[in-house]
Amino acid sequence: MTHQERMKAYWRKNVKILLSLLAVWFCVSFGCGILLVDFFDQWHIGGFKLGFWFAQQGSIYVFVILIFVYVWLLNRLDREFDVHE
Repeated sequence: MTHQERMKAYWRKNVKILLSLLAVWFCVSFGCGILLVDFFDQWHIGGFKLGFWFAQQGSIYVFVILIFVYVWLLNRLDREFDVHE
């Protein structure tokens, strides 16, 4: 495999990871915080309805967790393609 083919494969996998994580974040923030809010409002966290909690806090927590997951996955990808520091 040539260098250019390896870099294309690297970026293809990088974009696939990024889009997957953004899809998770979208599902949590839009799905749980807006579309399914009435369903989640049946339960409470810290005195607040779960739907409200997802809309206000949950999507932020998930976003921060996804940042760490992205770093972990990209470090693994860098080692796979031998472009790590």
